[in-house]
Amino acid sequence: MLTNEKPTVPADVVQHRLVNQQLVNATCKTPKDLVRHMGALQAQDYAMAKWAIGVRLSGSTDASIEKAIDAGDIIRTHILRPTWHFVAAEDVRWMMTLTAPHVNRLTSTMYRQLELDDAVWAKTNKIITRLLEGGKQLTREEIMTALYQENIPTNDLRAAHIMFRAELDQVVCSGPRRGKQFTYALFEERVPPGKPLTRQEALAKLTERYFTSHGPATIADFSWWSGLTITEIKQGLELIKPALISEAIGSQTYWFSPKQADKVLVNESMHLLPAFDEFTISYKDRSHCLDEVIAKEAILGNGIFKPMLVVNGKVTGIWRRTLKKNVVSVQLHFPDQAAETDRELFTPCIEEYGRFLNLKAVRE
Repeated sequence: MLTNEKPTVPADVVQHRLVNQQLVNATCKTPKDLVRHMGALQAQDYAMAKWAIGVRLSGSTDASIEKAIDAGDIIRTHILRPTWHFVAAEDVRWMMTLTAPHVNRLTSTMYRQLELDDAVWAKTNKIITRLLEGGKQLTREEIMTALYQENIPTNDLRAAHIMFRAELDQVVCSGPRRGKQFTYALFEERVPPGKPLTRQEALAKLTERYFTSHGPATIADFSWWSGLTITEIKQGLELIKPALISEAIGSQTYWFSPKQADKVLVNESMHLLPAFDEFTISYKDRSHCLDEVIAKEAILGNGIFKPMLVVNGKVTGIWRRTLKKNVVSVQLHFPDQAAETDRELFTPCIEEYGRFLNLKAVRE
């Protein structure tokens, strides 16, 4: 057990990550609270991203999380690495202001190849604002049709980067879904104003948020997750030194919150984690929870993270779902045959997933 007098991180940091990531002994009560606690959750696989919230929020359902998203409590946007994330609405402005310059630098080559520059964005952002003002929500296809009518080329790749830049420029963000279609809304009409933060204040806030929710973690882990440079992160740590503690394990230094250190750890836990879950994807070094044999099957070369089976913080296999009428079928796969004995342990997890979807769950 950790103590306040001299907090230490055990060699197996995954047990503490389970607690800090709200997978064990969760304290968050609403989808917005959970997303705010996590800072941001990767969300390019929309259905799985909702389960990333659900698996951490007892009694939640796909429908209740969808309701929070439609209400604007949670915003889905590009904000850290160039991919989708869920972010609490009140965090979007300061976080976007902090990270957008770096994300734009990462995509600058593609901007040039697509002949997108400040002059084009000034025109597209103005048109998009006019289209959405007054509480309107439109799909990307509807927006692109309007841009095309203004003689702006809008092939698929160019369209994606026009909207991508409009997000980073705080012109648009996710709107309520229209059936199964995603829409955009005007950023200024959907995101609450909030108190402006200086860059240093935002850097300190994101640094504390990450290490509190994802710690114990290293500077390299946070750099991978946030897209910030090592220099920026060291500055962030200097700004919040009293809020965090660190411990060396081997050659690495791990940072975490002392407020989390004394939480009771559960000796046994099983989780049916979604694709791209923060428990695995948010660290540069994933060796604490994922060995090389399983990693080859769980993480594809193109950066696809499959849904994973986790026992006591260790990934033991992968899973996939098949949706049928009123039924979700879950198939489990264990690369190491010795882990087959864990198959029955996941029955409650599968049943919980069925309840989340409001479907009968069966294991195949």
